[in-house]
Amino acid sequence: MPRLKFVLQKLTLVIALAGLPAMGGYGQLQAQTQIQNQTQAGPQDRPEGTTFAVTEIVDAGHQFFGQTSVGLASIIEYVFAQRGEPAGYIVGQEASGAIIGGLRYGEGELRMKTGERLNVFWQGPTLGFDFGADGSRTMVLVYGLSYPDQIYDTFTSAEGTAFIAGGLGVNFQSNAQGVTLAVIRTGIGLRLGVNLGYLKYTPEATWNPF
Repeated sequence: MPRLKFVLQKLTLVIALAGLPAMGGYGQLQAQTQIQNQTQAGPQDRPEGTTFAVTEIVDAGHQFFGQTSVGLASIIEYVFAQRGEPAGYIVGQEASGAIIGGLRYGEGELRMKTGERLNVFWQGPTLGFDFGADGSRTMVLVYGLSYPDQIYDTFTSAEGTAFIAGGLGVNFQSNAQGVTLAVIRTGIGLRLGVNLGYLKYTPEATWNPF
């Protein structure tokens, strides 16, 4: 994915010129932090056959993350306990970087239980004490999606990590229509600090994060 490689190279260069180290992740298991509002709702009930079972998501995650997926089962069990079975999931890659404020860019594919597939791009600013540049594989579990095109919207979040296990971490995003995303990233995508930001999901790639 040329765009992500280019973004990551440029972000690393900017941070190096600023005299700040580019960081590749925590490298240590961290404790659970509080997530308010977005994780308090219980599992969502949906008609049978329109959502993925936990075994399906775990299998898909192991195939996607490969050797980095040691803590994947714990992460997915945590998300299922909070939100239940997802209607779909996104697999993709992203690049991001920050000094105090930063940017995040990603691209992937939305896969619905009902069979539809859509290309998805995401971009957005972050704000917080978060130093470093990184790239990561990303798997996003999607909840409350009535039809695939609903993914094309702006989602807000407290981008601090909600739960970390075995080099993977998850946080939650939501939009005004009640769609919730559980974003799972590899360890190199977990940067120091807790950010506040949003991501804009679009059908085509764009450099404009706003």
